[in-house]
Amino acid sequence: MQFTISQRFFFDAAHTLRREIEAEGSRRIHGHTYHAEVSLSGPRDPATGMVLDLGLLRRGLDVVREQLDHHMLDEVPGLGIPTLENLCLFIAQALPAELRPRVSRVRVWREALGDSCALDFTPP
Repeated sequence: MQFTISQRFFFDAAHTLRREIEAEGSRRIHGHTYHAEVSLSGPRDPATGMVLDLGLLRRGLDVVREQLDHHMLDEVPGLGIPTLENLCLFIAQALPAELRPRVSRVRVWREALGDSCALDFTPP
């Protein structure tokens, strides 16, 4: 049996973006409230009954959130162009090493705009 657990967090951040459509507003510094959800998959540990203690996942997400919340995303080391796609990848890679092998999905969205992106990892 394979179980999937997930935890959500949000962060507020500013950025710029060079685009062909809606170009003028995107090039100016502007901000969003971003929401993110990280899912981990694996078997249930018979001793604990859990895939992983959700407290450990929350602790790992706090580390990631600290790097993004109230920052200028253009300046976050390792993020690259601040797209939803790159945010998904950054979040997955910024998690503590012990969590990364179990990551099955990272989703980032902007509720107010209805935009979202999901990065799905293929099971081994």
